[in-house]
Amino acid sequence: MLGSKKVLGALAGLFLSAQAMSVNAEPLKIGYSDWPGWVAWEVAIEKKWFAEEGVDVKFEWFDYVASMDAFAAGQLDAVGMTNGDALVTGATGAKSVMAIINDYSDGNDMLIGGPGIASVKDLKGKKVGVEVGFVGHLLLLNALEKNGLTESDVELVNVPTSETPQVLASGQVDAIVAWQPSSGSALQLVPGSTAIYTSADEPGLIYDVLAVAPSSYANNRDEWEKVAKVWYKAVDYIKDPKTTDDAVSIMASRVGLSADEYKKFINGTNILTLEEAKKHFKKADGFKSIYGSTKISDDFNINNKVYDEPQDVDSYIDPSLTEGL
Repeated sequence: MLGSKKVLGALAGLFLSAQAMSVNAEPLKIGYSDWPGWVAWEVAIEKKWFAEEGVDVKFEWFDYVASMDAFAAGQLDAVGMTNGDALVTGATGAKSVMAIINDYSDGNDMLIGGPGIASVKDLKGKKVGVEVGFVGHLLLLNALEKNGLTESDVELVNVPTSETPQVLASGQVDAIVAWQPSSGSALQLVPGSTAIYTSADEPGLIYDVLAVAPSSYANNRDEWEKVAKVWYKAVDYIKDPKTTDDAVSIMASRVGLSADEYKKFINGTNILTLEEAKKHFKKADGFKSIYGSTKISDDFNINNKVYDEPQDVDSYIDPSLTEGL
């Protein structure tokens, strides 16, 4: 009987070991897309820093909306999203935890006027192409409010962001809202067009984050801590004047642009250092805190009937991963 117990004990040990291995047998799957604050992950991928840190990850490249769809379908452990879009996917059934703030947009999101539109006030009575209900719509409303206008003063034309340059060029609208690279394409494609308001006019309106599935976050906490460490190693590499050129070259190569072309995209994206991220993770109202910014996004989503019930903003945000570094 004693021998049987020893055998059973050994089998139980093997079972538990196998069970523990199965938890980590699959790599953490992270979806990312064409935005500088997420393309920055490419530096860590290229340098093989995840392997050095001892964490198994698999990055999968998507168009932005497709990445959110894949996350909502349970195909990813985490995805790069804006803080407002994290609420949208959560309200429709795919909750997430914003565990890392990658950046805030600092000029790459633009309200672009066509020829003859030199200011936001010139938009009164004009048509604006924007992806209704998405973050560009929020940028537009903020621009209008700051210039004494409301949404009723313009005519919204619902246009996918990727199609806005062509729509502006065709003359179907008088202005568009887009982010890089679409915003840059519009400025190049349409002579006389100009950026009349950008995310640099309201820093913190749009935060870009790594949003993690709650189950993966809870079950693989140690692994996500390693991911966070690698992220800030990549940020330091990008920010260090000695290595910036190499980092930009890596990022530009990922999206098929020259390093010189890509530098302006990075300049319009405030990729946050660890200390900066900790400041933006502090609870406060307004755009300087991810909590305040996300509450504003929630109000916007409710007002525009993106979803029906206000979200518990605090439950979407966990600063502990960053604060622990």
